[in-house]
Amino acid sequence: MGHGRQVPGRASDARETASYLQIPQSTLTSWLRGKAAGAPLVHQVEPVRKGQPSVPFIAVAEAHVLRSLRSLGLRMSEIREAAAAVRDAFDTPYGLVSKRVATDGVDIFIKHGWGDLRRARDGQVPLHEVVSDYLRYLTWEPGDDFPSSLRLRQYPDSVPVVIDPRFGHGLPVVAANRVTVQAITDLWEAGETVEDIAYDYDMTPEQVDALCRAVVHLAA
Repeated sequence: MGHGRQVPGRASDARETASYLQIPQSTLTSWLRGKAAGAPLVHQVEPVRKGQPSVPFIAVAEAHVLRSLRSLGLRMSEIREAAAAVRDAFDTPYGLVSKRVATDGVDIFIKHGWGDLRRARDGQVPLHEVVSDYLRYLTWEPGDDFPSSLRLRQYPDSVPVVIDPRFGHGLPVVAANRVTVQAITDLWEAGETVEDIAYDYDMTPEQVDALCRAVVHLAA
């Protein structure tokens, strides 16, 4: 299986990735160093030059999955076992973000002792809900086994924002028009009205306002 196509465009660095996923950078660093089934929990690419970004898109997706499982109360030992199980079953080191997780992953998890998963912080959560919760943020193109984009949950549903390595050089972009969030907020910070920005980018003023408010809130 060829996985090179999963790292097009611009890679992120650990700081950016941690910010996108709203996790401590130290946590991401630990995952980048961790192992499951002989491969890193979260994959890196070797920078062309020292100091350049080293976290490809597929690694951002992997970190999203780990964050989702951790937020539901799973221990890292259990997550490593799950990662190893799906990687072995799907014969790919990227098993946790394989589209097959949606159809075959739950059965694999159950076989590896997750059948009685009841540790979620908000109560009794069936295993299939654990998996579907993180899958809903990932998008796969028809015929592809690995995700093409990841929706960032900190932005409002009225203006979905995604990371898609095919657009915006890997920076967060508005899903509807693939314009970077930074391009929109830069105009807003420079004094452009939300109406003018909305006209330029085929958005509604309400969407521009909601997006800019979300960015201000995240920066606070």
